[in-house]
Amino acid sequence: MSEVVDLFVVALLMMAALGLLAKKWNVAYPILLVFGGLLLGLIPGLPHFEINPEVIFFFFLPPLLFPAAMFIPWRDFRANLRPILLLAVGLVLFTTVAVGFLAHYFFGLPLAAGFVLGAIISPPDAIAASAVAQRLHLPRRIVTILEGESLINDATALVAYRFGVMALATGSFSLPRASWQFVVVAAGGILIGVALGWVAAWFHRLVDDPPVEITVSFLTPFLTYVLAERLGVSGVLAVVAAGLFLGRRLPEITTSSTRLQGGPFWNMVEFILNGFVFILIGLKLPEAVRGLPGESMAELLGYALIISVAVILIRLVWVFAATYLPRLLFPALRACDPCPPWQQVAVVAWTGMRGVLSLAAALALPLVMESGSPFPGRNLILFLTFVVIAATLVVQGLTLPFLIRWLAIKDDRGADKEELKARIKANQAALALLAGRQQLGPASVEGEAIQRLSIEYEDRLKQLESYNLESEEAAPLVFSTAYDRISTEALEAERETILKLRNEDVINDEVLRNIQRDLDFAEARLRHQR
Repeated sequence: MSEVVDLFVVALLMMAALGLLAKKWNVAYPILLVFGGLLLGLIPGLPHFEINPEVIFFFFLPPLLFPAAMFIPWRDFRANLRPILLLAVGLVLFTTVAVGFLAHYFFGLPLAAGFVLGAIISPPDAIAASAVAQRLHLPRRIVTILEGESLINDATALVAYRFGVMALATGSFSLPRASWQFVVVAAGGILIGVALGWVAAWFHRLVDDPPVEITVSFLTPFLTYVLAERLGVSGVLAVVAAGLFLGRRLPEITTSSTRLQGGPFWNMVEFILNGFVFILIGLKLPEAVRGLPGESMAELLGYALIISVAVILIRLVWVFAATYLPRLLFPALRACDPCPPWQQVAVVAWTGMRGVLSLAAALALPLVMESGSPFPGRNLILFLTFVVIAATLVVQGLTLPFLIRWLAIKDDRGADKEELKARIKANQAALALLAGRQQLGPASVEGEAIQRLSIEYEDRLKQLESYNLESEEAAPLVFSTAYDRISTEALEAERETILKLRNEDVINDEVLRNIQRDLDFAEARLRHQR
């Protein structure tokens, strides 16, 4: 037990250190975490430990998928549903079949075992895609497609994976029966997710207690996943559906205190859980190699190269074909949704990093089948899965920034333009309210407050209306640079003063924290507006 605790502490230290390095080097942190786990796994005498796959499925998948679904823009997700489904369903199934035949003919795996391998490595990872896409400031539509694909493809891959394992265990497979079960499992998961999302929304509407609401928010994905899995439907789709349902409604039914505390909470949950998952991937890779004593290193490297290149090429072929062929065949589709630039299609095709689901599914493979014989090719499947995860994270994750610069892909600033328009309308509405209150002939104290607020809103509105977001140098600021700088200096002067008062025992620590909290909120607002 103490060895596991030591490993847990070391993993936390690595997460903190590698997270800082990733920010300094401008690299997506999952890439460095995989390398860190790999180096950790190579340490001689490292204690061997096993993780129950159900722990990964239950403790990692729901809390990682849920916030990703909550914070994806519903309008953009709905508008891009066709390309998202082509990737999340079509590409996953195509990859599963293609990898299955490839593994059967090149590696000698039974065809059903090859399909299992294909299902395991077919879905790109939601968090890896988000971490890379958001850091590189891609056009909004590309980010939405990548995040939407990563939310839904997990369910498709898990269903295909379970059918493949079942076919190996029973020796039989029925395509019509599997297709019908897929529809039932998917529809059932969505219905349960929406139902529990509605219950959670009802709770948030009634309760105004941030710690309790955040606790219920954290409980929601676990409860949704467990209930769906117990009923035999897709727990992943249920969690995604609940997240999408709640994400659309939470801004209306939660208070500012809950939102301000809930955002940082989910950020920490995502970072810590992802840190453990990606370190575990690197940690398990040497163990997977040691599990193949009958294979030479040259053969293993050859297998790894073939399957990694195949996974990348399959995605490239599918994305370009699924983008342009339907528009060539259906003029109506081309008219309402013109062909995107090939450069943007190339970025989507190259962003296919694998992650947590592939790890969990590989570790969940049974050791033996119902007949008592060993699961065919289990160690090889484990090894190839870990290699594909590491290869796609490193090769695609590290080269994506260079590809984007080479293709001259730039953010279309669509979100900035919408934000600017919304801020202008919001400030105009506030000014109209103040003008109406002023006409009612308020008392002198209230009139002074209205006048001060009106001046502040008018100044802010002038700043907003002066922005030119079409300019290359323009930035979505709310205040001028001088205002930002002077405000920061003034806040620092306040902070130094209250610290001095605390150190001189003029005020106690509780008073310090109360004032410091207000100053931190003010500084956070300035940082958000930069």
